[in-house]
Amino acid sequence: MGLKCGIVGLTNSGKTTLFNCISNTKAQATNFAFSSNKSNLGVCDVPDPRLQEINAFIKAEKIMYANVEVVDIPGLAKGASQGEGIGNAFLADIRQVDALIHVLRCFDDPNMPHMEGSIDPLRDIEIVDLELQVKDLEQIEKKIIKAEKGAKIGEKDAKRAIEVLTRCKDHLENFENIRSLDLSEEDKKFTNELMLLTEKPVLFVCNVDDDNAVSGNKYSQAVVEKFANTKEQVIVVAAKLEAEIAELEDEDERLMFLEDMGLKEPSVNILIRASYELLNLISFFTVGGKENRAWTISKGMSAPQAAGAIHSDLERGFIRAEVIKFEDLKAYGSETKCKEAGKMSVEGKNYIVQDGDILHIRFNV
Repeated sequence: MGLKCGIVGLTNSGKTTLFNCISNTKAQATNFAFSSNKSNLGVCDVPDPRLQEINAFIKAEKIMYANVEVVDIPGLAKGASQGEGIGNAFLADIRQVDALIHVLRCFDDPNMPHMEGSIDPLRDIEIVDLELQVKDLEQIEKKIIKAEKGAKIGEKDAKRAIEVLTRCKDHLENFENIRSLDLSEEDKKFTNELMLLTEKPVLFVCNVDDDNAVSGNKYSQAVVEKFANTKEQVIVVAAKLEAEIAELEDEDERLMFLEDMGLKEPSVNILIRASYELLNLISFFTVGGKENRAWTISKGMSAPQAAGAIHSDLERGFIRAEVIKFEDLKAYGSETKCKEAGKMSVEGKNYIVQDGDILHIRFNV
């Protein structure tokens, strides 16, 4: 699946440093505002220790993790919706991603001045939100005018479209994001084509200094408190330090430095998994032979749809799926023993694939 997370935030918030932590592509990070006029694109693996465990039972030549594309979008400035900074280029790139990782500056650094003159992540959230809201409002107002013209000539659903779009307009004018508006799937058919910026799910990342990597600081705590009673996720990361650790080639050396920081694993691993969950995704596995591999699908997909994630021929010619649960493989130690214990099920076209399923797809084209 072509899934993208966009890394956004005000300039000098540490977006590119975070991008370098998680992506296989490295980009130049600077202390200067508007130092880049284009987005950086990379791919990051979704950390999944289950693949290593599977490989202990079923050997393969290589392990292939699921992955998500990450886009480091140039820093935003107040007035971006009116073209300030690199404004419209930034907003156009946001429109193309599935979810947003909003990096908030939660560190002091006299060598890296904040454009607003002080460190205040709650203010920074409002700045970014407002720019996206203004752009969405423009889109919706144009769509309402079009729907009103359609209503005059008796177009089907035009009246309903006006009602839904007006609700969205009122919500935005109250400085709220569309993702917090209760829209049914039927309602969303009137907004989907707009690819609204404030409808995209968001994960907030508090970028702190090295000394506060584990417990955060007063800036990050303010963000945590803001979203305490909401569905929004907040993660604390010391991006500069973790980017330096990520540069180390020796795995044991990386782990040693993490332990010294008081971390069991890189915070960015937690971030990547959270981004994956934010997009309502799960992984299933195919095993044996050349590779043990994790595949990405949306929750609720059927076995034929999962087969299609591997190859369209498998979905078209799908006959059945032989399914072993990861926990059962772990408990019994081999596919043969799972089968002997009745822990391999044969599923048809209506089976809904679960996270951690190990699938053998049978098909005929």
